[in-house]
Amino acid sequence: MGQQQLLLIILGVIVVGIAIAVGISMFSSSSVQSNKDAIINDMNNLAADAYQFRIRPTTMGGGGGSYTGGNGYAIPTKLSSNENGTYTQTNAAQAVTIVGTSGQGYGSVTAVCDSTGRLGNFTYAGQFQ
Repeated sequence: MGQQQLLLIILGVIVVGIAIAVGISMFSSSSVQSNKDAIINDMNNLAADAYQFRIRPTTMGGGGGSYTGGNGYAIPTKLSSNENGTYTQTNAAQAVTIVGTSGQGYGSVTAVCDSTGRLGNFTYAGQFQ
């Protein structure tokens, strides 16, 4: 009877160990996805800010119909970095390319804000793929 109880205890420890390993793996995966979603949300806000710059007349500090008009669009200092990541942009007349780099070191997301203010052409690098 003692050997059967010992075998059941060992089996129970193995099952609990596997459950813990699966739980840690699921949490890590959820953390990466959560950071990716937060970066994309921030990039949507930046795209809206860039579009507002584009449609604002140059006399009011905007781009006058272009992302390069006036002084050109620049990400505001308060929006360029947060706990989710850091953000940079590259301007073209009718599009802005925004790159968000994870603050947790998971990778980066690149998207293009077109002339209508919508994000598209997403490219993922690192663990975001």
